[in-house]
Amino acid sequence: MILPRLAASSLRGASPLTRAATAAASSSSRTFATSAARLANSLLFLEHKNGTINPASLVALTAASKVGGDVDGIVLGGDDVDGVVDKATKISGLKKVHFSKAKNYADNLAEPAAPLLKSIVESNNYTHVFAGHTAVGRDIFPRFSALIDSSQVSDIIAVDSEDTFQRPIYAGNAILTVKSNDKVKVVTVRGTAFDKASEEGGSAEKAEVKPADAPLETEFVEEKLNVSSRPDLATASRVVSGGRALKSGENFEKYIEPLADALNAAVGASRAAVDAGYADNALQVGQTGKIVAPELYLAIGISGAIQHLAGMKDSKTIAAINKDPDAPIFQIADLGLVADLYDAVPEMTQKLK
Repeated sequence: MILPRLAASSLRGASPLTRAATAAASSSSRTFATSAARLANSLLFLEHKNGTINPASLVALTAASKVGGDVDGIVLGGDDVDGVVDKATKISGLKKVHFSKAKNYADNLAEPAAPLLKSIVESNNYTHVFAGHTAVGRDIFPRFSALIDSSQVSDIIAVDSEDTFQRPIYAGNAILTVKSNDKVKVVTVRGTAFDKASEEGGSAEKAEVKPADAPLETEFVEEKLNVSSRPDLATASRVVSGGRALKSGENFEKYIEPLADALNAAVGASRAAVDAGYADNALQVGQTGKIVAPELYLAIGISGAIQHLAGMKDSKTIAAINKDPDAPIFQIADLGLVADLYDAVPEMTQKLK
């Protein structure tokens, strides 16, 4: 069972008194977590693709380590998964890496994965199970949670104690503190909330697990991906995003993409730009798109709707170009330029070149 305890104002813009009170409460919670951690025993679902471990899994490992106790990993895949398992054993912070190889596990389907996770958790008495809050995590973990009769705690951004977590609600405008009384805590972690664990320095042991004997009624057909030479939007250190003010797909391509290339940045877009057909849906940043936290986020022609801010407000440096001096984006921007993007962007692109 999950018990919501309190909702606090959004982080950015909170008063010093509020921040101090929150820090004091967090410190107290962490003290409790240390004493309770002796009983904690966590399992981390390690998501991977094309031989590479998803960075969101490394972030989830950092969150799991804050609970305390030992953290083990689980890798599922086809017959070619051995390379990923070897990489997983080198991740700092993992004690053991379970792995299972079967054709059914090659495509991250929830139907075969969830029963195996249930079996591993029950046979090893794990108290916590963590994963990144990715498309795969959001698919597998609800089914797994139902199988073990636990309530999932989704998209956390902080660990207060071994049973208490924080997660954003209302598009990030409030933070909910959630306490879980379930025997096994099932948790997904926001990919921008913690630092990534190091992929070097570990020496975890391997433990092969026999594939679960579960009927499979779902068949994987195909996956269509937009291949780009630019950095991946979810993990890029720099992001250039365009909004509705660009007025057309041609302008989006003409103004946003050259600037992104000059910065070696990923391209993003607001929901308004995506809905208008200026950019592909895979580029959407926001509450219903991708959550990003790059070193630099450059918002061009984006007003700053609450849904968009929810997807990028954790960026280290936010810069904005908008001709409206009262645009909400300027309230959270570290750097702002009140100018017509059709003049400012070409000039900036030229100077960067």
